[in-house]
Amino acid sequence: MTLRLVLRTLAARPVRTAVLAGGFGFGVAVMAALLGVGDVIVEQSRSPALRGGGDLVVTGRSGDVASARFLLRSILGAPPLAARIAAASPAQRRVLYLVQGDRVTRLRARGGIPSLEKAVGDREVMGVSGWRDAPSDRSWTSPDPAELLRVMDRFHAIPDAPGRADSWAEWLYFNGRSPDGSVRFYLTFVAGPRQAGARRSAGVRLQLERNGRVESFSRRGAVDEGVLLAGAPDLDVAGNRVRLEGLRYRISLDLASEHGGPGVKGDLSLQAPPGRSVPPFVLRGLGGWLSGYVVPVLSGPISGALSAGGVDVPLDGAVGYHDHNWGFWAGVSWQWGQVSHEGYSFLYGRVRPPPDAVPAEQAERIPGVLAVIGPSGTIAFARDALIEETSSAGSGRPETIRVLARDAGIDVSMDVRVEDMIRTPVGRPGRPGEGPTQFLQLRALYHVSGTVGDRRLDFTSLGAAETFRRLAPARSPRR
Repeated sequence: MTLRLVLRTLAARPVRTAVLAGGFGFGVAVMAALLGVGDVIVEQSRSPALRGGGDLVVTGRSGDVASARFLLRSILGAPPLAARIAAASPAQRRVLYLVQGDRVTRLRARGGIPSLEKAVGDREVMGVSGWRDAPSDRSWTSPDPAELLRVMDRFHAIPDAPGRADSWAEWLYFNGRSPDGSVRFYLTFVAGPRQAGARRSAGVRLQLERNGRVESFSRRGAVDEGVLLAGAPDLDVAGNRVRLEGLRYRISLDLASEHGGPGVKGDLSLQAPPGRSVPPFVLRGLGGWLSGYVVPVLSGPISGALSAGGVDVPLDGAVGYHDHNWGFWAGVSWQWGQVSHEGYSFLYGRVRPPPDAVPAEQAERIPGVLAVIGPSGTIAFARDALIEETSSAGSGRPETIRVLARDAGIDVSMDVRVEDMIRTPVGRPGRPGEGPTQFLQLRALYHVSGTVGDRRLDFTSLGAAETFRRLAPARSPRR
């Protein structure tokens, strides 16, 4: 029927039908050509060569890549990626305004390191012989591991958030255990809120565990804020000291017992192997809330000794860990754990912000993370790790912890059995109808199984963990 109608139309009006058919054909051809050109344009716009050369472009979720120098040195510059990367170059784009009298011109500028831009084949600068590295560019082309470590472990100015200022704290945390696990310690150098006269409250606290018995030692003082920001992680608090010398932390302690007994003195040293760090990252919320975290030493050897109550506690051969936290802490809790075995270190964690910092529906979706550091550097990072704690009714403590992480290059299960713990009241009340909150430091036995990269892992080792618990409110006596 359709064919008959077409033939009759062609016979009745041959010229009009031919023109119409040609017009339709030409329109289809033009559309096909435009679609083909569009695909080419889109493909070229994605080409790394048009964005500064190279085969891979790395960008941050919100634009800039945080801790870019660390990324170049400890991720891209460490095995297994180092052997596969010929060159890497940082670049930054910014808007500039050229003011000429009453005329303002908006410019789009891009900056980079000349030698690295040329190494990745940036056509814009390949033939510019006068564009050469400045002395300050050496921190990118050949960064000093000791300098990176110090920058990573710096202290931060208190952000402008008046409603939260009283809860600001920043601290250096160290822990370690003897080879047989009979001695463990947890050490914190903390700087708190600002006081009068540009001073910051400060303190040092050591929890020392020997054969299952825990003793606590501490001192309190104050530090000058300017000195703190300029020199940290070098700190001096009430006769106690931290010094970063190259890739080694040296710690001197002179602390009083919190229960009236003899104090503790001693000197410890923690080595920071290059590549065994987790870069800084910051969570941000409403009202200026933030929480920052970095791990300068995921696992490193400890040497030295303590003297507690006239008894020497040697720590040569111990394994240590060091992290650094900063932020506003009112209403904040977290889950955290760390274990090492045969050159591999595993670190998991999740932060729970206060209710006024994150909408309730978002707070429930904050994922856990799991980082894996191998003998030569970072291997894998899972951004959506499942962290579950199980407790018996009325125990007030977790008995087991399960961590599951599946992401690119990692499929790991961690089954953690809590063996012992230290309870510390955190000094803030619970919600209405709930008891006070306690901070729990856990000694735990980890069973880690699964695959990381191309290696199958299955081991059991002692590690550490932290979490929080709210105690049930005391019942009123019956009359």
